[in-house]
Amino acid sequence: MAKSNSAGVNKSQEIRDALKVNPKAKSSEIVAALAAKGIKIAHSLVYMVKSHMKHKQRRQKRELAASASKALGIANPVDLILKVKGLAAVAGGIRKLKQLVDVMAE
Repeated sequence: MAKSNSAGVNKSQEIRDALKVNPKAKSSEIVAALAAKGIKIAHSLVYMVKSHMKHKQRRQKRELAASASKALGIANPVDLILKVKGLAAVAGGIRKLKQLVDVMAE
């Protein structure tokens, strides 16, 4: 089992807090900033925390897209794509369909 740190500091949370302040910070900048606070961390921990944060954002984005499609009544997006493709065939191709949509949008 891993040894708990004596300071009682959650290093991952400190990294997340530092990334909230400066989301584009490099791992070396995060390590230096936390070292100034007296928290010793490895670069690999920063990389892991950043990747987990990105994974969480991607998952939330997918869930949002799924809920939005359900709200519109689209149960299966593949069916919608096939319907649009069929409509494009009737309109004379994707470019013609896009022109029609652009005219309707004006």
